[in-house]
Amino acid sequence: MQIREMNLKELDVVYEVLSQLRDDLSFKEFDDLVYDMRHMDYKMIGLFERDKLITYAGVAVQTNFYDKRHLFVFDFVTDAPYRSKGFGKEMLDYLKSYAKTAMCEKVVYAN
Repeated sequence: MQIREMNLKELDVVYEVLSQLRDDLSFKEFDDLVYDMRHMDYKMIGLFERDKLITYAGVAVQTNFYDKRHLFVFDFVTDAPYRSKGFGKEMLDYLKSYAKTAMCEKVVYAN
């Protein structure tokens, strides 16, 4: 298992898993929006098993008056065949560690 930041050359791989969460989002919209989101330093993080993307998280370090400096998780999804096998928990643990490294006070998840 490997968890790493993904790059813009891997958008097709990300979309394959993300579309299970955002089923109303076309690839074209996704492609346009992910480029628009670069200004907020949106990071695409993937958990891989044997070069297959299993769990995806789209995150950004943000600051506001309520949550202070925090890691905001916009998107979090595990590929359907791999759900309930512990991959989501592995990613959650990674995100907590990632937040600490980025000096965040907490991890905040989108509704």
